[in-house]
Amino acid sequence: MHAVVSERPVGVISDTHGLLRPEALTLLEGCELILHLGDVGGGDEDAALLERLAELAPTFAVRGNIDSAPWAEALPPTLDLSVNGWHLHLVHILQDFDPATPCNAVLHGHSHKPRNEWQDGRLLFNPGAAGKRRFRLPITLGKLWADERGLRGAILHLPL
Repeated sequence: MHAVVSERPVGVISDTHGLLRPEALTLLEGCELILHLGDVGGGDEDAALLERLAELAPTFAVRGNIDSAPWAEALPPTLDLSVNGWHLHLVHILQDFDPATPCNAVLHGHSHKPRNEWQDGRLLFNPGAAGKRRFRLPITLGKLWADERGLRGAILHLPL
């Protein structure tokens, strides 16, 4: 498990599908680290999206169901991080999460539907989709704060 000490928020993004909007980059500026919850993109050129995020802050990512290019094979299906002692479990599809996994929060994507709710003592957090619009769902990303005051999330709508 990676352990991070953070005084600034954690940026959370998912389902970019090969599109990294300038507005997303603006909202992620100043984050201590960035978490990409999968479906980065299916093309060979989409690895550059993670590289661009890494220019803003250390970036961790999990593999989504469309991440099929050779570069994406290096992305794990799940990832566990500790931020200021709060255990975060990253997975693309929530149904792939094992409820026996010890964690304070499950960060997931896939549905494109933003979610920021506590359930059975865990934060379930989906930043929504920051890439291509799907149906009438909003274009969003998220931020998390993990500190002595608690674990808190916010869904941010991209100004489009």
